[in-house]
Amino acid sequence: MIITPILIAYIGIALMVGGAGIGSSVGLTICGNTVIGAMKKAPEKMGIYIALSALPSSQGLYGFVSFMLMKSFLVDSIELLTATGILGAGLLVGSVCCYSAIRQGQVCATGIASIAAGHNAFAITMVMAVFPELYAILSLVGALLLMGTFPT
Repeated sequence: MIITPILIAYIGIALMVGGAGIGSSVGLTICGNTVIGAMKKAPEKMGIYIALSALPSSQGLYGFVSFMLMKSFLVDSIELLTATGILGAGLLVGSVCCYSAIRQGQVCATGIASIAAGHNAFAITMVMAVFPELYAILSLVGALLLMGTFPT
């Protein structure tokens, strides 16, 4: 099998969407596992638990948004330089979003456990969960900037 530029680009897209999606699913399940334990202690706070559990899902959206922005380049006549750029963007967005979502899930899980223990930790958990999110957003911005260098 010959590696063609379009195949290189599709590998980048797979890494972009797949990595971000895997990170979000792991981050969500980290929170979900904590919610199950928290429900034993304070079931009346389920709404707060759900709000915190949903945060790691945004990284999966960043991977999908990156794909939507780059899909116009996915043509049979794609240049090797563009395909390599998409591969690089896929590595960037996929890996950063994956790691960010997992770490954000851990922060949120700790907050959920703290809230279940009776502490008023919702606001500080939201603030601390924003920090890993920032890097996922920066990876999306990096992919956009990289996309601007693709030949037209």
